[in-house]
Amino acid sequence: MRVAVVTESFLPTVNGVTNSVKKVLDHLALRGHEAIVICPAADAPASYAGFPVREVAALGMRDFPVGLPSAAVERILDEFQPDIVHAASPMLLGGHAVLAAKRRGIPTVAIFQTDIAGYTSRNGVGAMRELAWTVIRYVHNNADRTLAPSTASIRDLARNRVERVERWGRGVDLVTYHPSNREEVATKNLRADLAPNGEVVIGYVGRLAPEKQVERLATLRGIDGIHIAIVGDGPSDAAVREALRGMPVTFLGRQTGNDLATAYAAFDVFVHTGTEETFGQTLQEAHASGLPVVAPLAGGPIDLVTHGGDGYLFDPSRRRGADSMRRYVARLAGDSALRARMGEAGRRRVLDRSWERICDELLEHYQAVLTPATALRASRSLY
Repeated sequence: MRVAVVTESFLPTVNGVTNSVKKVLDHLALRGHEAIVICPAADAPASYAGFPVREVAALGMRDFPVGLPSAAVERILDEFQPDIVHAASPMLLGGHAVLAAKRRGIPTVAIFQTDIAGYTSRNGVGAMRELAWTVIRYVHNNADRTLAPSTASIRDLARNRVERVERWGRGVDLVTYHPSNREEVATKNLRADLAPNGEVVIGYVGRLAPEKQVERLATLRGIDGIHIAIVGDGPSDAAVREALRGMPVTFLGRQTGNDLATAYAAFDVFVHTGTEETFGQTLQEAHASGLPVVAPLAGGPIDLVTHGGDGYLFDPSRRRGADSMRRYVARLAGDSALRARMGEAGRRRVLDRSWERICDELLEHYQAVLTPATALRASRSLY
């Protein structure tokens, strides 16, 4: 099968969209398919996983390149002759590719991953929310299938009249994120720094940005015997530091790879604070690491946490919602047996979510939208 992956974000930019695209490309290579990447110009590598990477015109906005519609996209599609177009979090660039593919009779799968409408509303441009949904609806309704990561995002899309939506979650690296990392020397050294007196380490991983609501951790002030560890950076760094001033907290900065796995392994409890996640990849990584998770009863976490089983879901919409987060964290901090039981349940929960399995599901979605002619050709190398 020949797959044109058109993505609004790619290396060297690192975010959820880029990471998912990389996993898809790795899997396409593993299964013997052919692919090409079309992305905004931002000094991307010339190739990835053995596949060519083609950059197209882009504007730099807040250090984030925004791909623009251009004739180059159509030329690349004409040259590559894909069986299917995979549009990752499509907006301007991806939307143009979806329409170009439709004109050429090439099937398309659009991945809904970034809550652009919510972002515009949060950042003081609420009047743009409807415009954003108009664009999202137009782009995705021109695709043959939209894949959304959670039941919450599927509901949002349905409310805004986006059609032909199916669920496609995200995988997790079950080898890198593993409870056995707890016994590694690097983890023990980090725990010695974070919890020299045996404190219970409450961890957060993610961007420090307004939509992540990391300042909510301030409600944990006064819980005895805890230490907060924050992994990540971003524009809200100063605001978060101010909100947590005087609390036992360590800022570990942005971590990746084995260093990130070590950080998870050094935690005792994982807390997610934001209410507007379309999925919640860090929750899966925490569960894979054997941690109980405390997260809002909102968005992606609803699918990822069994309340009272592998963690707790607090209701942030209630007046005392933050207090319920505090109560659940305090309960876990005071009960090591409960932490162990929930952590084991969390690990079991994600054992069927390897990236290999999740990406095989994606290939099945590809197959479902292929035309009879392309399906026959592509099926020769589907697996």
